[in-house]
Parts: sequence; structure tokens; C-alpha cells
Amino acid sequence: MAQQRVALITGGTGGIGTAIVKRLAGMGHKVATNYRDEGKARAWQEKMAAQGVQAMLVKGDVSDPESCKTMVAEIEKQLGPIDILINNAGITRDTTFHKMSYQQWMDVVNTNLNACFNVTRPVIDGMRARKWGRIVQISSINGQKGQYGQANYAAAKAGMHGFTISLAQENAKFGITVNTVSPGYIATDMVMAVPEEVRAKIVAQIPLGRLGEPDEIAYAVSFFIADEAAWITGANLAINGGHYMGW
Repeated sequence: MAQQRVALITGGTGGIGTAIVKRLAGMGHKVATNYRDEGKARAWQEKMAAQGVQAMLVKGDVSDPESCKTMVAEIEKQLGPIDILINNAGITRDTTFHKMSYQQWMDVVNTNLNACFNVTRPVIDGMRARKWGRIVQISSINGQKGQYGQANYAAAKAGMHGFTISLAQENAKFGITVNTVSPGYIATDMVMAVPEEVRAKIVAQIPLGRLGEPDEIAYAVSFFIADEAAWITGANLAINGGHYMGW
């Protein structure tokens, strides 16, 4: 079995986040995630425990750098140094750009992109000192191809991979790999809440003929964080059923 490490998955109580938490815990890692709503988070933690998954919960707002420093310090105090970081937290505030408010723009950029700075900055020095680290950004197909009504979201998600490839270059000699996973449309609660006829139109555009599963994204994350993936850095793995095929 691979060495047990400490992993922080932001947004771990969501659909994709939960699958990543379960996958990494199943690999033997000690996992932690952040929350803002304690009631919902504790209910999630109990559900995970009932499935045999132990996950530490820490209060933390990824859009707030000071909150992130406190969150990382608490995790490292209780579990040990963070060697695996999955920047997964994300929100949408969809509307066409000519109707978009500054707040709608900033909410998405702060939570999806600035969070990469806020959460990674407190952990990167430790990874460099220990000469080992795995960082994965969860971007989106819409960061690659754009999407009507999502100028804020597409810009933030595209920016995440720009962050990946710069960080990968800076930290390669320290044994730290940095990669991106770009999911297509996944069967999370958020997507399943979309009207069925709208979902049908989306699925019709996907060559594999179905939505993705959160576990399929979690598998990609587990691939990138493995010891055997030490020569893969600065990569983007698009997982979208063939919905968008780029180089």
C-alpha cells in the first residue's frame, strides 16, 4: 500500500467533492474538507461515517485568505502536514455578461480562482520543504470551450489551468506535481436539478451518450496523486464523454 498522507479537498461535501473524499480515504489517506454551513456539514460527516469514511471537517471560506490560513493550520495541527491538495470548491452565478453584476463576477472569481491562491499558498512551503506534493485543480469543460451565460465561470475555470502550468514549472524540482482535471457534465445534484428536457439536450451533445459520474472524476484525481504519476505535471485531463475534444 502507498504511504498514508494528509489530503485537503476543498468543497468536499459537494457531489464531485464527496466522491474524491471517498476515493482518497479508500486509498488510506487522511482526508479533510472545509465547510461554511456547519449543520449541513455535520450531517454529511455522519453519512460518510455510516459508509466507513472518516473525514475531518474544518470551518473555512476558500474566498477568504485569512480563513484559509486558519483552516490549513488546524488541519495540520490535527492530522499532520498536507501533502495532497485538491482545489475543488466552486460556484456558479450564471447570466449573460451584459446583465452580469460586478458582484456576480467577483463571487465566482473569488470562490473558483482566487481560492487557488488562498488555499495553496499556506501549503506550498511545506511541500517544498518535504520535497513531495500533489496539487490538482478541478476545472471544467466550460473553461476550455466557454459557455453562454458563464463568462465569469469560464474565465475563472480557464484561469485555474493557467495557475496549474505556472505552479508546475516552479515546483517540479521540489517533487511537487500540479495538474488539472476538467470534468464535463456530471450527474451531481446540481445538474440533476436541471429540467429533464434541458438535460436531454446536453446528453444529446455527448458522444458517449450519458452524463459522467462523480466517481469517474475521483478516479482521475487518484491517478494524478499516485506515486507512480511522479512524471506527470502541468497536464489537463479532460473527462467529458467526448463532449469537447481538444489537444
